[in-house]
Amino acid sequence: MTNNDINKLPAQIRRDIVRMVHGVQSGHPGGSLGTVEFFTALFFNILEAQPENYKINSTGEDVFLLSNGHITPVYYSTLARRGYFDIKELASFRKLGSRLQGHPSVHDGLPGVRIASGSLGQGLSVALGVAQGKKLNNDPHLVYTLHGDGELQEGQIWEAVLYAGAKKVDNLIATIDYNNAQIDGTVDEVLSLGNLQAKFEAFNWTVVNIEQGNDLQAVTEGLKKAKSLTAKGKPIAVLLHTQMGYGIDFMQGDYRWHGKPLNDEQLQKALTQLPETLGDY
Repeated sequence: MTNNDINKLPAQIRRDIVRMVHGVQSGHPGGSLGTVEFFTALFFNILEAQPENYKINSTGEDVFLLSNGHITPVYYSTLARRGYFDIKELASFRKLGSRLQGHPSVHDGLPGVRIASGSLGQGLSVALGVAQGKKLNNDPHLVYTLHGDGELQEGQIWEAVLYAGAKKVDNLIATIDYNNAQIDGTVDEVLSLGNLQAKFEAFNWTVVNIEQGNDLQAVTEGLKKAKSLTAKGKPIAVLLHTQMGYGIDFMQGDYRWHGKPLNDEQLQKALTQLPETLGDY
């Protein structure tokens, strides 16, 4: 894709998201809409990986692991738009027999998906195994993960954070979707995370803040900065400040859209705010 096409991608991916979730009246649009710029920046500007040479063991390339596995709409749309599988397959989202299940699955061999995820708190532990495997194999490529901020209420996350810092796993970049929203309310209301940057730093991580997490250029530059800080003895945590439901005025910043599908009228309202830039599936 040209740079101009990449700049058009966020609107198109958002169209994919709302249409996929509406089509089966199930799925998780809120966090998906909020992380579109992250997925676009990572897969089209940062990640050293070629979909045509996809292999599940990720030898000789960067690897991305989605820990908050419920945001599959944005994940699948990005993979399809990047060329991992045919865009037309997005129409099978969450349907019986589809490879595009509600949470990622490795059962049917969907290109781009390396772990089943969605049981929150587990993805960082898996990533540590992959990252240390790369070091043992003298593979200089990086491991990227994405986590919800509500997911950090899981104890397993902090065991992994402790391990990564203590063992200096410095080929790992873990991004936190820091939107302060989860299924039952704001993160601060449900179980506050406190000073998240100070906590990661106390566990011997380097922290990069991306304040404009819904600005494609800002996210790209932030991830480039994070990449430049690898191989220096510390894992990297990226605090990505986003808004749930970003791009659609009646969804933006509202935790109630965590896992609620749009009805027919809401879909039409959403699509009027999202131009078809690269062609619908």
